[in-house]
Amino acid sequence: MVKVERSPVAPASLEKEAKKKNGSYREKDVIEQLEKDFYAKCYICEIKPVQDPQVEHRLPHHSRKIPERVFDWNNLFYSCSHCNLVKDSKRYEEGIIDCCVRDPEELLELQLIENQVKVIVKSERDAEAIRTAELIEETFNSTSTGIRKQAGQVRLNELQSTMNALYSQLNYFQDNPSDIVTIRMLKGLLNKASKFAGFTRSYAKAHGYEAFIQ
Repeated sequence: MVKVERSPVAPASLEKEAKKKNGSYREKDVIEQLEKDFYAKCYICEIKPVQDPQVEHRLPHHSRKIPERVFDWNNLFYSCSHCNLVKDSKRYEEGIIDCCVRDPEELLELQLIENQVKVIVKSERDAEAIRTAELIEETFNSTSTGIRKQAGQVRLNELQSTMNALYSQLNYFQDNPSDIVTIRMLKGLLNKASKFAGFTRSYAKAHGYEAFIQ
């Protein structure tokens, strides 16, 4: 999870649809703006591209029983269906980190250790950060059902591939510190818009490669 700059102006359809009895918060302009703002990746697991995009409510509306949350632009996030389903649990109802307001990189350290995701919370008093860490770990590591296990493994495989690419470039950089192509590749892997940037950037910071983070 990385910091996202949300467009300040809400898509026009939200105001129109909110006036309808069963209006939709999934109109084309909403999807397109969320995809652009969130770098075309799921804000929770950071898989990219998202094959099955969902409009996820950070704070649940409980089947529209809390109507003010349904069409609130600041409550709508871009996610994959897997993460949306995992997050649809009572344990996350009080809210996870709003990555459009708070910087997850200042609150969490994301790690991949032996094909398992581990998220370290930097403040034990931060309830949102704790819930977010639990959610990220669950989206990758859950084996509660066969489908969740498979979906999590797909993400773990892609994450491992991304991390291997980072390790390879860093190793090459050690022997070729002036190689322009390698430097460009590292900056690309560590760009916030790249898939799994929360993990690659956490690794870079933990191992002294902050210079490549823009």
